[in-house]
Amino acid sequence: MSGYQLALQQLVDSALPTGAFAHSLGFETYIERELVLDEASFGRWLAAFVSQQLTYSDGLAVRLYYEEVDLGELDSLLSASLLPRQVREASLKTGGRLLEIGAEVFPSPALDLYRELVTTGRAAGHQPLAFAVVARSLGVPLQEALAAYLFATVTSLTQNAVRAIPLGQNAGQRVLRKAHDDVAAAIATIAHLTADDFGAVSPGLEISQMRHERQRARMFMS
Repeated sequence: MSGYQLALQQLVDSALPTGAFAHSLGFETYIERELVLDEASFGRWLAAFVSQQLTYSDGLAVRLYYEEVDLGELDSLLSASLLPRQVREASLKTGGRLLEIGAEVFPSPALDLYRELVTTGRAAGHQPLAFAVVARSLGVPLQEALAAYLFATVTSLTQNAVRAIPLGQNAGQRVLRKAHDDVAAAIATIAHLTADDFGAVSPGLEISQMRHERQRARMFMS
């Protein structure tokens, strides 16, 4: 077993206390509008989210960091590209928690640098970059890091959908199984993107995330 594998499992475990359980990243708006209401409709939403926002924002940011694009520049790009306020704040809340946890259990000079940038106001501290810094410091290869990050996000969202729609536990597992192909396709797409593709996401997803802020009743912070 490679030295990083157990650490990676801990890093992406759904029990990691980053606060991801408090965020729907927009699918709750679709529930309120009765567009997501069962296993099939949530699966369609999840596939769109993975192929758009996760691919062209988070996933591409992870890859560019591995390719040694400046960390501060990537942090600024994420802040600029995450237009919905709640989604941007979700990235910062979970990213901040991941930076704290990483400093305690997976310390590294690279992580210290990112935390210093955040502490001094030169960076915001986004979740995908916090993950990328820890994963790369652990020696996780890029492809494995991308697969772990994307599927951990899918898992978190599916667990939240099981509670919110609600879906049965078995339905949630079927959704996750079908998402394997979506994650694999996203990884293949990310490999061929350029920096010019950063932030190219579906307006429909962003509009739903913006509407969530003014939704009358909600379970989630985003």
